[in-house]
Amino acid sequence: MSDCNQRIIAPSLLASDWGKVGEEIKRAEEAGADWLHLDVMDGHFVDNISFGPQFVASVRPHTELPLDVHLMIERPDHYLDRFVKAGSDRITVHVEAQHDVGKTLGAIREAGCGCGLALNPATPFDDVIPFLDQIDLLLVMTVVPGFGGQAFMETETMPKVSAGREFREEHGLSYHIEVDGGIDATTVHIAGQNGANVMVAGTSLFKAPDMAEATKQMRG
Repeated sequence: MSDCNQRIIAPSLLASDWGKVGEEIKRAEEAGADWLHLDVMDGHFVDNISFGPQFVASVRPHTELPLDVHLMIERPDHYLDRFVKAGSDRITVHVEAQHDVGKTLGAIREAGCGCGLALNPATPFDDVIPFLDQIDLLLVMTVVPGFGGQAFMETETMPKVSAGREFREEHGLSYHIEVDGGIDATTVHIAGQNGANVMVAGTSLFKAPDMAEATKQMRG
């Protein structure tokens, strides 16, 4: 497992041009991406529909970068195997979804994938505490999930990032802390100062005039 203090830039394919996804992946790689982030939405857990396991499978042959798959879906336990077979390297599920969280995390690990746990801006940090010793990654959503291009919710979310870092240090754990939503050249540093090391960015990277320069700025 890579160092949880090392900054990792994970462009979100949600903001890419899906009509030429192979070229977009190559562009992200050449710009210096460390991981690729894939946001899966089912229209139930969040009020939007994005893509499913087939899209993840279609991305896999184009890259050797780790595929960081974020399941914003109501029943992650039910669909898990399909995302494993599609070639996910890391699968993150939500603490708020309808499933036995501990059991799902165990199943992800058993399948040989890194396992992550996400919480929404309105969810108290206490809800994830029982599971923090079972994960490789804690994802603090910095916007209300469902749509790209929203503003970063600093007040609601940064205390959770800090709490995640403090808990990790106090208990000798080694999970990454990831942020997703409204991450750009400014907010990336706010998130970093609070303890996040994995930065998911969609619009601010794929729509930047120069993706390589935007990635470099995020890396600080």
